[in-house]
Amino acid sequence: MKKTLLLLLISTLSFAQIDRVEPPFWWSDMNHSDLQIMFYGKNIAQNEVSVSNNIIIKGIQKTENPNYVFVTIDTKNIAAQDFVFTFKNKNKSFTKNYSLKARKENSRYRESYDSSDMIYLIMSDRFANGNPNNDSDASVIEKANRSNKDGRHGGDIEGIIQNLDYIQNLGATAVWPTPLCEDNDERGSYHTYGQSDVYKIDPRFGTNDDYLRLSSELHKRGMKNIMDYVTNHWGYKHWMMDDLPTYDWIHQFPGYGQTNYRMTTQFDSNASEIDTKNCMDGWFVRSMPDLNQSNPLVLNYLTQNALWWIEYADLDGFRVDTYSYNDKEGIAKWTKAITDEYPHFNIVGEVWMHSQAQMAYWQKDSKIGAMQSYNSHLPSVMDFTLFDAISNGAFNEDKANWDKGMIRLYENFTNDFLYPNTNNLLVFAENHDTQRFNETYKKDFKKYQMAMTLIGTIRGIPQLYYGSEIAMDGDKGKGDGDIRHDFPGGWKGDTNNAFTAAGRTAEQQNFYDFTSKLFNWRKNKEVIHNGKMKHYIPENNVYVYFRYNDSESVMVVINNSDEKQTVTTNRFKENTNGYSSATDVFTHNTVDLKNSITMEPKSVLLLELKK
Repeated sequence: MKKTLLLLLISTLSFAQIDRVEPPFWWSDMNHSDLQIMFYGKNIAQNEVSVSNNIIIKGIQKTENPNYVFVTIDTKNIAAQDFVFTFKNKNKSFTKNYSLKARKENSRYRESYDSSDMIYLIMSDRFANGNPNNDSDASVIEKANRSNKDGRHGGDIEGIIQNLDYIQNLGATAVWPTPLCEDNDERGSYHTYGQSDVYKIDPRFGTNDDYLRLSSELHKRGMKNIMDYVTNHWGYKHWMMDDLPTYDWIHQFPGYGQTNYRMTTQFDSNASEIDTKNCMDGWFVRSMPDLNQSNPLVLNYLTQNALWWIEYADLDGFRVDTYSYNDKEGIAKWTKAITDEYPHFNIVGEVWMHSQAQMAYWQKDSKIGAMQSYNSHLPSVMDFTLFDAISNGAFNEDKANWDKGMIRLYENFTNDFLYPNTNNLLVFAENHDTQRFNETYKKDFKKYQMAMTLIGTIRGIPQLYYGSEIAMDGDKGKGDGDIRHDFPGGWKGDTNNAFTAAGRTAEQQNFYDFTSKLFNWRKNKEVIHNGKMKHYIPENNVYVYFRYNDSESVMVVINNSDEKQTVTTNRFKENTNGYSSATDVFTHNTVDLKNSITMEPKSVLLLELKK
């Protein structure tokens, strides 16, 4: 009996030597078949490692930190099964079970989001509190405090799931929640861009299983789940920061060094080495240590983590935060590894620059990048120059001008030739980091109509920021918390419930009805998804463009003038020949195309041309 208890004690102590295994499991039949498993535990590197079931160990890598060992196994042609790792040091040994799971059928060829979609961006903590029981959790530091605009408010995965019908009825086909992995900062952790465990959903949002359930519920509706992924940095509370695998796992100066934010140094042929290094290696903010993607261990860790989440949570795409701050060679390898594994998988990178040429550099197969023998392999980038035109007040500029008003929009599209794939640009009027559209435009419904019609009908993938559709505003000048208000009705006891028609104010209903009509119409419009675009130089602050293909044509007329305007249609014969009339999508009225169209000030026409 004593011998049994002693063996049990030794066994218990032995298992305690492994604190973490990442990835926690893997899948058979993966293109990424050389699987590098990180084992973490006190002095674990002192052990010899072997594995059962005739699994081949291709490499064992130890670092200057004896608490880590990286074991690479060959999973090619290995069926789904459980096997055992044995760690042995002299006469002592312990084991760890590991699993290869069966992949979902046709997982490799999963479809992703594209120009047929409309993406609904959610600030996860501020959308809806579906499960008040997880508002705070003993395992993490910051507790819920809804009275603090910069604190945790309780929005969670369950809240998103409970309101998927609302999102779908709005016309959205894909959901992009801001990051959901654990962020254990003492304060301001609600945005979750400073993650502390990238294999675990933050308990205040729910569980890993809840995240998988979100994908499942979306897929039942024919909708898509886009993960907000962060490759550039972690949070300073990430569990590794107290015991790094290698000194150069993060960029050190030593310790903290601030980025200069000058992303142009990534391709500027005149840039100094020190400026280039400080941009790429500097920390985004002091609380976010900068990951070193030029370290092969780090790059492989990030690659496997991304693949793990796609496979585990059945994801449909990524949005990648601060893409152009990464080591550009490393992030290109990361991106290619994902799209090699999933050929149809779409990834949009946050490349916040103010020149089309500079943004186009980062899109896959860019001719501009090729000038420097660089290919990011990144399928999509965000159209920040279009956002610039909108956010700088284009719809507030009432009079025609050489470079103001509708000319701002026109000039943006004149540079489309720079992009390898304009249909795969993310187009938006605002997001979680910008001034609210309805703050800039003072909840002016006519200006909202013009802007949303633009976003919904030009080339690319439209993205709507939660709450815009109910006239939500907020002033970034008061801090990020003010552009991330709680969605009304998302919390028990809210007096205004904008999730239901009965609970909305008249203003909210007006905005919602227009948005829903526009984007539900767009869902089945191939001509908008992939048609060609032809536009005409704005006259009198009226912008006219067409989306067309061999069988269909749509005409968009935006009168941004503060006066009634008459538009002579003869000018547009290139696109109107063969068509005699059109139907207004919003009013269903018939519009004669033979002579002229008269429009009210600050108005829009969305016309389906008829032969």
